[in-house]
Amino acid sequence: MNQVAVVVGGGQTLGAYLAEGLADAGYKVVVADLNIDNAVQAAAMINQHHDGERALGCYVDASNEESVIALARRVDEDFGRVDLLVYNAGIARAAKITAFGLSDFDLSLKVNLVGYFLCAREFSKLMIRDGVKGRIIQINSKSGKVGSKHNAGYSAAKFGGVGLTQSLALDLAEYGITVHSLMLGNLLASPMFQSLVPQYADKLGISHDQVEQYYIDKVPLKRGCDYEDVLNVLLFYASDKAAYCTGQSINITGGQVMF
Repeated sequence: MNQVAVVVGGGQTLGAYLAEGLADAGYKVVVADLNIDNAVQAAAMINQHHDGERALGCYVDASNEESVIALARRVDEDFGRVDLLVYNAGIARAAKITAFGLSDFDLSLKVNLVGYFLCAREFSKLMIRDGVKGRIIQINSKSGKVGSKHNAGYSAAKFGGVGLTQSLALDLAEYGITVHSLMLGNLLASPMFQSLVPQYADKLGISHDQVEQYYIDKVPLKRGCDYEDVLNVLLFYASDKAAYCTGQSINITGGQVMF
């Protein structure tokens, strides 16, 4: 395989896991992250596991237009093409709406939504130029389909991501480029979820150590979402087997969200 995948927000946790999984599937992988040390380290681990220069670590501030343009230029110079863009960058700030700061709301929109737009715009240009029937996949959340108490900025941005995915799918269909959002639920092991445990405990009136079980109990399949669950769905929608699907928001929620 000579295909190239770019994972934005790929320097740690879920993003690093997806980058490694894509390398295992045969992709050359660009690991792009705001934390360049994490990006380089994640790429080095991939190269170590695959005995070669399979991955490249790059800096990107996904919310900054010039930074995204520079990343696309670097990928083009080093690999000459891109077949798959995975947008995994994300941030959450939790507060009651009456105490929700504008700066936190703006940051949620910039990282979760504007960054997705910028990356999709720049990397779709390369796909179109080269006649690549590429794939663009956003890592989204069930909070993009149902509102999230005390998470107004995050949920608003994720809802926006669904609309952007559908619009991108319409814009890019004529080039054979497909676009999807993966709607994750209860990714309990993620640093983002763990960082919000104190706020969730306060919101629900329960202790910190009861928070995970509270969310598990809301899931029909009675467990949280694992990184492997995300990778399995990602690999399918990145493949030719899903060539007739586009503009979809695919639930990976254990049945908690079904529309």
